[in-house]
Amino acid sequence: MTRSTRTSVPGVPTAPSARATVAAAATRLTLRPLNCAVPMNPPGVWFARKLIATLMAVGGPVPAGTSVTQVRSGAVRGEWVRAEGVPFGTRAVYYIHGSGYVICSARTHRGLAARLSAETGLPVFLSDYRLAPEHRFPAAADDIEAGYRWLLGRGIAPEDLVIACDSAGGHLALDLLVENGRHRRPQPAAVAMFSPLLDLTLSLAAERERVRTDPLISAAAASKLPAAYTSGHAADAARLRLAIPHGLALPPILVQVGGTEMLGADAEALCEMVRRAGGSCELEIWPGQLHVFQALPMVVPEADQALARAADFLRAALVATSGTEKVS
Repeated sequence: MTRSTRTSVPGVPTAPSARATVAAAATRLTLRPLNCAVPMNPPGVWFARKLIATLMAVGGPVPAGTSVTQVRSGAVRGEWVRAEGVPFGTRAVYYIHGSGYVICSARTHRGLAARLSAETGLPVFLSDYRLAPEHRFPAAADDIEAGYRWLLGRGIAPEDLVIACDSAGGHLALDLLVENGRHRRPQPAAVAMFSPLLDLTLSLAAERERVRTDPLISAAAASKLPAAYTSGHAADAARLRLAIPHGLALPPILVQVGGTEMLGADAEALCEMVRRAGGSCELEIWPGQLHVFQALPMVVPEADQALARAADFLRAALVATSGTEKVS
């Protein structure tokens, strides 16, 4: 870990709340053994999907008054999520959920999307991309790219569009930015990443585990999820082991990661790669927090604090690209 990643960031707590400490300890004793034992066979995948759906619903329920509009347009599947009082307009958030490419869905992340909509004042398009093992690489990446093109085709200018994502969604978002450059498509105004996954082999995470184990799952167990997506492809295949060409036009990126999680190594590596390519990447390490803690406001108070900071980052980028506080 570089010295710069250990420095405090104004507005980010320097120590976890008591609730966060208890949550990490409880997770280590209960969920970690369970997550490490679930096999990657059809019953195991079914169980994992049901488990995470229940945890997300309890830890981050959908706020009252949330409006959900289903979208089925060709290859594009997802839903518009709007907090109470948030109208459709000329600006939007494109949310790419995590799952290790296997577990989650638009429904599991609806509560997080609704809270982000409330914080930004913007409608959130939440992709429901195809999951492995039913649909392997490059299905998810193709779906995310199709969703981005669809949003632009609906008349949302790229400078009026921001992206938020978590976990494997971070890998998909970075892939989208690289593909935008390759196809000479305009980039969004900004990207906020929560606990992004960069290394699909989980080798970086395994190295971090030698220092501190993740309360949620082991690197060996977690690696089985993206492996179900990448099966049949070399680990260093293009769009799997991502590389950012130097000089690629990139939007500003914010990365938030929990201090207890093994994907802290991925977060640091991602930021370093963006910076080496000439881009801007802000890294926030939240002490004592679990993987994608932003989705769990009923569990830890830091969830709302971090999400508000991410929303401020996204809104500031929109203002910077247009020079005005245009109302969506």
